[in-house]
Amino acid sequence: MTHLSPPEKRGSSSSSFSTTTTTTTSSLIDKSLEARVWRKLDIYIVPVVALFYLLSFLDRTNLGNARVAGLQKDLHMTNNQYSIALTVTYVPYIFAELPSNLLLKTVGPNVMLPTMLTLWGIVTTLQGVVHTYSGLLACRFFLGLLEGGVFPGLVLYLSFFYPRQQLQWRISAFFSAASISGAFSGLLAYGIINMHGIGNRPGWAWIFILEGLFTFLFGITAYFLLPRSPAHAAFLTEKEREYVLVRLREDGAVGRGEEEDRFSWREVGMAFRLPQVWMLGVIFFIDGTILYALAYFAPSIVQSLGYSATRAQLMSVPPFGAAFVVSMVMSYISDKYHCRGLVTIGTSFLCIIGFSLFLGSTNHHVQYGSLFFSIVGTYSSAPALCTWSANNAAPHTRRATAIAIGFILTNSGGILATWLMGGSLSPPPRYRKATVTLLVFSVLMGVVAGMNLVYLWWQNGRKRAVRERMEREGKGREEEEKGLGDGSAWFVYNL
Repeated sequence: MTHLSPPEKRGSSSSSFSTTTTTTTSSLIDKSLEARVWRKLDIYIVPVVALFYLLSFLDRTNLGNARVAGLQKDLHMTNNQYSIALTVTYVPYIFAELPSNLLLKTVGPNVMLPTMLTLWGIVTTLQGVVHTYSGLLACRFFLGLLEGGVFPGLVLYLSFFYPRQQLQWRISAFFSAASISGAFSGLLAYGIINMHGIGNRPGWAWIFILEGLFTFLFGITAYFLLPRSPAHAAFLTEKEREYVLVRLREDGAVGRGEEEDRFSWREVGMAFRLPQVWMLGVIFFIDGTILYALAYFAPSIVQSLGYSATRAQLMSVPPFGAAFVVSMVMSYISDKYHCRGLVTIGTSFLCIIGFSLFLGSTNHHVQYGSLFFSIVGTYSSAPALCTWSANNAAPHTRRATAIAIGFILTNSGGILATWLMGGSLSPPPRYRKATVTLLVFSVLMGVVAGMNLVYLWWQNGRKRAVRERMEREGKGREEEEKGLGDGSAWFVYNL
């Protein structure tokens, strides 16, 4: 067995297992090995995962671009029927998330994720050949069913490879694909709608056909790109694989024994009993409502400010581009200073500023500028929330369930967003009731994030007292009851 070096010792604010009473296999850190391992994973894993989520978000939200390009008119849909089409996507999406996450490790992410991608690519393409509203509803239902496990599955998949304090930047790298998708979708739609009439298909149909075909082709390719786990990563040497597994075990990202990472219904139930899961769940619901309201309706909002349909596609790009940049910066800060909660609170203030500007002004330039605050705020908060959730639940089944709960509530917020913005409740161009609701939600997001931060800080204080007592009694982590997961005194919650 090759002797591997431990991670650097962290302070109490770290969310790794305390190394106070543990020994490591070497007293020196092999810096070159460490840098090489994470660089390889960043090159081979993160870009593939990012493209997965970009295509997922693009294929789910391009309905908004198709609407502006004439879909609603051609299929003779009312605003309420458009909202129903969005809602139909989320119902199976929500029900698929938990079972999908629980099955991911058993089936193998290298098989399950590409299969989902390939199949939803086919469904996306079929949206381009529908002639009736009922046909569109059928496509949206199966799109939601096949995409449901993607986002929670990708977060869980990355946690197989990275220690918790290195996770947010990687989650942000793939979630920022959502920001890129928002920008890219507008640019693509701007170009694709010029294909109107080719093959006797309208421009909006080609948005679905071309984007769906690319998703299908990448799904086939992905079978050869994703390793099942670090132990199956052919691009890592044996020494590098062992190093990753040691780091994950010392960090608490994997259990101390194989039995801790085995599926257990007890661990599923334990996740539902964690206070931090439900406080984050409230924030996930709020952020999901805001995020999907802006993802689906940004082109419509911009068009309501007086721009033509074609121009609106183009003008929706810059706010999402800004969101990508800020999201990466926020994630770097969050990983470096271990401050998921403070980042979430900070991004909630950006949303508050954005919705306040949109609500308080009738100037179209100010209203358009407000999107740079609201879109940037909600898209920058999501990676922090995802990482905060993944960081503070263990072992594997408990973490998989906690992540799934968060995304179930996120997409429940997506259902609310479709009716806030798309129905008769809050008509354009002011979207007054919707804007007031999203403003209140932004305030609540900051408040509940603060509550979760205080709770985790208090729990870490209690754990510290238990560790000190056990050390005075000459006991270490080895004497602690097994199977505690994140309840262990040596599992320090990430703040």
